[in-house]
Amino acid sequence: MRTILFALVLAMLGVGQAADAASPVYIMRHLQKADGADPPLSGAGAAGAQTLASVLGGGGITAIFATPTQRAMETAEPLAKRLGLTVTPYDPAAPDQLVEAVNAIHGAVLVVGHSNTVPDLVTRFGGAAAPAIGDEDYGTVFIVDPATHLVRKMQLPPAK
Repeated sequence: MRTILFALVLAMLGVGQAADAASPVYIMRHLQKADGADPPLSGAGAAGAQTLASVLGGGGITAIFATPTQRAMETAEPLAKRLGLTVTPYDPAAPDQLVEAVNAIHGAVLVVGHSNTVPDLVTRFGGAAAPAIGDEDYGTVFIVDPATHLVRKMQLPPAK
């Protein structure tokens, strides 16, 4: 029952459908991290990255961008591998360059950032309102529809 309900929610969000001319931009914070200066994902974060790949693996993602930190790249890597894509690193201090690169792509795009960059990215990609992101907010994906400026929010299910 839970699987059916989750599938219905994904269908309502448009996950699993082919991208159209005004393709969505999926924006999220990296998943749970270990400790350190440039930490990798924790065990929970790595499991969440596998869940992300399962959830967005049929969502029409044609490109993936992540900051060059270990945690952001490791969040995106399982999905990239599943889709046969390469994760493109971007400079979080140069968001205009990221927007330009994403706008040149036909199809849906995933952008993995950080709690201090995701709200700005949501508005830069056309979202009408910037979301609030807390230090413990992991697994929330903001789906920006550039044509309507609507932002939908999807929470990844807990990793198994």
